[in-house]
Amino acid sequence: MKHIFLIGLIAIAAIAFPTQDSNACTGITLKAKDGSYVVARTIEWGGSFLNSQYVIVPRGYKQQSFVPGGTDGMAFTARYGYVGLSVEQEQFVVEGINEVGLSAGLFYFPQYGQYEAYDAANKNSTITDLQLVSWILGSCKNIDEVKKAIPQVHVTAIDPRASTVHWRFADESGQQIVLEFIDGKPIFYENKLGVLTNAPDFKWQITNLNNYVNLSPGSTPTKEFGNITLSQFGAGSGLLGIPGDITPPSRFVRAAFYQISAPQGNSAKETVLQCFHILNNFDIPIGAEFSIGKITVDIPSATQWTTATDVSNRVIYYRTMYNSNIRRINLKDIDFSKVKYQCAPLDKVKEEPILDIKIK
Repeated sequence: MKHIFLIGLIAIAAIAFPTQDSNACTGITLKAKDGSYVVARTIEWGGSFLNSQYVIVPRGYKQQSFVPGGTDGMAFTARYGYVGLSVEQEQFVVEGINEVGLSAGLFYFPQYGQYEAYDAANKNSTITDLQLVSWILGSCKNIDEVKKAIPQVHVTAIDPRASTVHWRFADESGQQIVLEFIDGKPIFYENKLGVLTNAPDFKWQITNLNNYVNLSPGSTPTKEFGNITLSQFGAGSGLLGIPGDITPPSRFVRAAFYQISAPQGNSAKETVLQCFHILNNFDIPIGAEFSIGKITVDIPSATQWTTATDVSNRVIYYRTMYNSNIRRINLKDIDFSKVKYQCAPLDKVKEEPILDIKIK
């Protein structure tokens, strides 16, 4: 029975993080005038429904990592309680925040990065990439602790066919880092910009922004061109040339410019809503990821859910492809010393609610 379960789990890992470029994520960061710090992101996968759930994990909850060929990897116990959003399996938390204000998120990283080779002799200190968010949220309170913790473990994938991933970590101080594994070694990048997508690597994405140094918010002034006058057709001509496709480099550039041009909100709530408005621009229609006539899945969008996490006030907000209403879980309402472990689907009903306006 255990062997059958593992085979199914390996198949799920390959589905959730396949080798082809069909999964996308876009992350941004905004700070309110009152100091509230918000990180937000999308998660896309056009291949199937991701069976996403929210997970409530109390202090003291014990887990064990899956490893290639087994379910007996590193055992770990939550020092801190946390709330996470998972994909495919409730153990695979890919976005979340803990009770002391550490946020963690997993982003797809196809064809880049490399974990160290799995060694069964190290299985007691080996954790799968799909469970790293859970371990970090349960173990660390800030970025400094994350940096100290990662070198103490061996990170691997359950299935070698699955893509590598990279991670974003942020704490209430406003510090944010990106973790990538290159040639088996963990590499940390300070993320001053607060934007993250997928491949290529983070350092390349920052360098690539120099190709768009000409872009600016607002409108380009009227210019004399020989003996004629040229003027804009409409608002926003300062961003003429910004890439509009859905590849990770283009989404990184677009997210960066939408983020830096966004007006600063007064409060956490205003900032959270601003994040959702910005990320509206990164919803991927299901047909855009497939060749004509090749769409085979019955889901309304490749963007399966979007989150905004108020790190300062410990609140995680989400909406889904089935329900655009924003829902939230306030960690300050949860007693993580008493609450029981629980998980539930992000949507009880897979149908967009429509409110009728009654006219008298």
